[in-house]
Amino acid sequence: MSGDGYSRPGIAGTGTIGCGLAAAASALGEVRLLARSDVSAWRAEEAAEGLVAKADDGVASRIKVTTDAADLAGCDLVIEAIKEDLEAKAELLATLADSAPHADLASTTSALSVAAIGRRASHPERIFGLHVFNPVQRMELVELCLPDGLRDGVAERATGWCRELGKRAVVVPDEAGFVVNRLLFPYLFDAVRLLERTGMEADEVDACMTLGAGHPLGPLRLLDLVGLDVAEAIGDALYADSGEAAHRPPGRLVEMVGEGRLGRKAGAGFYDY
Repeated sequence: MSGDGYSRPGIAGTGTIGCGLAAAASALGEVRLLARSDVSAWRAEEAAEGLVAKADDGVASRIKVTTDAADLAGCDLVIEAIKEDLEAKAELLATLADSAPHADLASTTSALSVAAIGRRASHPERIFGLHVFNPVQRMELVELCLPDGLRDGVAERATGWCRELGKRAVVVPDEAGFVVNRLLFPYLFDAVRLLERTGMEADEVDACMTLGAGHPLGPLRLLDLVGLDVAEAIGDALYADSGEAAHRPPGRLVEMVGEGRLGRKAGAGFYDY
């Protein structure tokens, strides 16, 4: 490791964010991608190849998919990129800490306390927040959360690596939702409540915000892109932290999650895909 960035990154998690990060990082060199099973590994290889085609200078052959955490031993950075669950993230990061004993460790959490994850994983001095946005290959922002007590050089290495990826790192406070989601989700949830209250169609609400406010994507289509289950988890974390009604997931969204209408990834959400 150096103060300029990382040269041997690894990513644990093969969902949209994990594969997107691997595709972006492949532009810089080899990256290890840890999958839970052989089936997940096979799917991750296909997904990563597709995403590399959308990433500047990405190289699919540089993405080495594995199901063995021991293959991350030589990494200087390992990023956890799994579901928004404190216990699951902490357990995985504790395992990664043992598998890659010299690496800095990061979580892609979008709503949980990074310090709490670090304490639960028993490695608070090594764990920081690296919140990237979907689609990773196109979105330029990274919210960097750097809790007190990190070992020397983490901030410089993390910032340098983001810069090498062509992204802008903004250091944010360690509070639920950081900056983007704390400001964004009350707006998204209010759009759902507007549907419930008025009976408008999803495309009508979205048209108002794209054509009238100049937003690149309407709030309901954006929720479908994020994933309604992910949005619910973020809202639950925000509400638990703030107690503000605006942060609580709307009833209609919760019902849709229960019905399996999770958005684009499931083929149906506020829209059919």
